[in-house]
Formats: sequence, C-alpha cells, structure tokens
Amino acid sequence: MQTCLLVILSLALMSSAWGEWRRHQRTHPLSLLPVNSTLRLCRDFNNPVGFKQILKPLLVPRIVDTPEHRQVGEYIYNFFNHLGWATEWDQFEAITPYGLKTFRNLIVTNGIKAPRRLVLACHYDSKILPGQVMYAATDSAVPCAMIMDIAMSLTPYMYKRVASDVALQLIFFDGEEAFVDWTEADSLYGSRHLAKKWESKWYPTTTGTNFELSREIDRIDVLMLLDLLGAANPIISNTAGLGAFRLFDQLPVIEAELRRLGCANIASNVFQSRLTLNAVEDDHVPFMRRGVPILHLIPVPFPRVWHTAHDNEGALHYPTIQHLTSVIRVFVAKYLGIAPK
Repeated sequence: MQTCLLVILSLALMSSAWGEWRRHQRTHPLSLLPVNSTLRLCRDFNNPVGFKQILKPLLVPRIVDTPEHRQVGEYIYNFFNHLGWATEWDQFEAITPYGLKTFRNLIVTNGIKAPRRLVLACHYDSKILPGQVMYAATDSAVPCAMIMDIAMSLTPYMYKRVASDVALQLIFFDGEEAFVDWTEADSLYGSRHLAKKWESKWYPTTTGTNFELSREIDRIDVLMLLDLLGAANPIISNTAGLGAFRLFDQLPVIEAELRRLGCANIASNVFQSRLTLNAVEDDHVPFMRRGVPILHLIPVPFPRVWHTAHDNEGALHYPTIQHLTSVIRVFVAKYLGIAPK
C-alpha cells in the first residue's frame, strides 16, 4: 500500500513538472526591445558585403556524400568553431536509390547548458539534376547563410540574454532532397534520423522511466525552418498548423515595426498573418509529428527557379534577403531577450 502511494505521488509530481515545463515553453514572451536596440538589429547589423562573403562558399553543388558536399559541411563547422559555439556531427548511413550514403547533420549550440532550445534550421545538401549543375541558391544556400549571419551578429550578446534558460541551437540538416522521386523513404534523411534519435535520447541522463520531460526532443521550444528563400516577392504564411501560431503572428508585427522605423529593405510585406492549408513536406515534419511547435518560413508559391539549374546567384534579390534576415534577427533577439545598445 505504501509503495503504491509513493508511485502515485511520484507520477503526480512528474505530471505537474511536465505541465509546468510545457507551460513555460508555450507561453514564452517576446521581449519589448528599446527602439535603439531594434534599430541596431535591423540597421547596424545589416551587412550586405559580409553576407555575400558568408554565402559564397555555399554556392557550389552540394550533392550528398561528395567532396564538395563535405567541404561545405566543414566550412559551416569551422565557421561556428571560430565563433566559439558548441558543435556536434550527427553522422549516419542510409540506403538510397543510389546505394548506401553517408549523411551528416550539423548541430551547433550557444548556451549548451541551458535546458531549453530555440532552434533555427535549414538543409545544406542540394538536389541531383542529371546532366546539369545545380547550385541550389534558394534551396537552401541562402537560408543557411542567413542563419549563419544572424548567429554571428548575435554571438557577442548571447551571454547577456534575459532568457538564460533558453539556448540558441542551429541545425544544418543533410539529405532533405530526394535522390530520385520524393517519397517517405527517399527524402528528409537527416531530419528523420535526428528526430528519431532525439525522441529516444534521455535528458539529462537515462532514468529508465517513461517520463517524457527527459527526452531531448522535448527541450525544443520551437523549431524555425528556413527554406526556398532568396528570390524576390516571397509570400510566407503559417503553413505548419496551430502549434506556434502565436509566435508566427509576431513576424508580421515585427515586419511592420521595422517598416515604421525605416528599416524595411523592400516595398511589400512578406509575412501574412493567416493560417493556410498549403502544407509543405519539409524537414520540420519528423519533428512536428513528435509534438514540436514549428515555424516554417517557406514561400508559397515556390520561387520560379525551384529545382532547376537556374536556381543560382542570378536568381537572388539581395534586398529581400536582407529584409528577411532583419525580421528573423529581431525575432530571435526578442525571444532570447537580447537588446544591443
């Protein structure tokens, strides 16, 4: 009888702790930044020349398990090593229509000891176009470069963040593209592997219990996935359901704020505060299926150059890229409570 009561009490305490953990994640407030901090984030941190320098090494064919692909992975890895971020390779092998291939997701984290994570993600591989050269500028060299640019600009301020219990974590997925035709088996190799791995990885230690709070994947407050960005005139709506609708609605608010401050780089708005049914299969899906709230920043319709050899630097509109980068940078700063002076 006594043992039974102890078990019931333990379960009740765990349930209460689980609910409290989720409540903090789902109700996390965005900081109100002073105007001068917002101006610094959108104006002073906006460096078009520096962005092109970050992007240039990514604008090469990045077919999985090729020398060029591995070189790009090492470039991103070294970039963050130089910034002092914690870096981790998630390497694995998988059967593809082209045989056994080696994949490498790269996870980099600032604030490694913090229990929670704000995650920004992209994929760094490129699609195979038989007989053609595919640079995949929007898909997704530019999104990865945007994340790198944001991370570099915020690194000196991370130790001052108000949300000290939230780390900024970046995931560079491998193997998003299908080798032949998009199917459940031939797509999302990296994100499927990592989501499954984190679902079964205990945090901070293996306890042998079924208490969900201990899973690595539950540490993610929200996963913001960037894809197909860089061309002119994108329209981005909430295509990832209600899990993070409160946060998505802040993006058009931030965009409007930047426009009022004279920080908008383009005339038209990108972010539309509406929920659409145009769901897109992408690297967020394995995480969304496991309960992770998602911000999927992908334009619908897709850029005209999607999955063609024309998806190169000539397809890019740099004012749009800088505009998107500014909005996302301000969002991240608000989420983490970073107010540069």
